[in-house]
Amino acid sequence: MANLVSVEIVAVDREVWSGDVEMVLARTTDGEIGILAGHVPLLGALAEGGIVRLMEEGGAETKVAVHGGFLSVTNEGVQILAELAELESEIDVARAQRQLDEAQGDQDSDEGQARVLRATARLRAAGQAV
Repeated sequence: MANLVSVEIVAVDREVWSGDVEMVLARTTDGEIGILAGHVPLLGALAEGGIVRLMEEGGAETKVAVHGGFLSVTNEGVQILAELAELESEIDVARAQRQLDEAQGDQDSDEGQARVLRATARLRAAGQAV
């Protein structure tokens, strides 16, 4: 049995996912980070439009599109507090593609760029090539 780390992913409006995994992979504003059981405590800002990958025992992987927020690693586990978070199974690929197409026409604004990042993350989390 592998050493597992407890993970909780919470968005502003709901708990998105919780459980034990072998490894967490996430993109922070300082770069990509991998977290295993026993990782040193840290606090990091999540990169906008990123994906959190949860490597479960037995090789299964769960992807979560995460938009803004923080990642906290303590002796008790990993907490991800996000503005928005969506499990790969919750993502409507056609809707995300429409949102990306619409947002690409408005990349001159900060909000337009953020919409592109969010739609791209949703599509990548759902396994779509972007």
